[in-house]
Amino acid sequence: MPNSPDAPPLAGRRAQAARNDAVILAAARTVFLDDPKAPVAAVAERAGVGISALYRRYASKEDLLRTLCHDGLRRFVAAAEEVSDEPDGWAAFGAFLERVVDADVHSLTVRLAGTFTPTDDLVHLAVRANDLVSGLVERAQRAGRLRSDVVPQDVGLLLEGCAAIRVPDPERTRQLRRRHLALLLAGLAGSAPPLPGPPPAAGEFDWRWKRGQ
Repeated sequence: MPNSPDAPPLAGRRAQAARNDAVILAAARTVFLDDPKAPVAAVAERAGVGISALYRRYASKEDLLRTLCHDGLRRFVAAAEEVSDEPDGWAAFGAFLERVVDADVHSLTVRLAGTFTPTDDLVHLAVRANDLVSGLVERAQRAGRLRSDVVPQDVGLLLEGCAAIRVPDPERTRQLRRRHLALLLAGLAGSAPPLPGPPPAAGEFDWRWKRGQ
């Protein structure tokens, strides 16, 4: 986790440990995006650190997976909070979605669902994330720009769809996701025929976070 802007810079072994941690998390993200069942040794190899250095920071693979998911949720919450001062509800909604898509938060969280046991802290953060999305949806609907039959759970499915777009070139991936998001936003705005079927319900996809499913 990065230092506070007001904190003195780390030095010596602490600085090296912080660098190792950042490298390990970046490597773990890449490895587990490809294969959530990959061994921790694959993360250490990609990060270029010894397995003992990894285990000093993360006691188990489950601990590492939890940390990755927690980091993704923090990014998600931060993206929602960053647009809270935007007076236009529709602009705030769109800006939030762009931030989350660019941060590639959903790619990993969906892949990791059910691979570890969530902590109470993680559950509370997820509740906070859901509350923020609900607020953004309500604001956009009050502004008269977001169709009235959209529910907060639709947002998660929309983000999963964007996250599914992936090509070898990261910049091209970003471009294609932004293009797809623009198409989706165009479909969410204004009046249109009613959406088919009942909307996704709160908690309908919670089964994915249960171990072994």
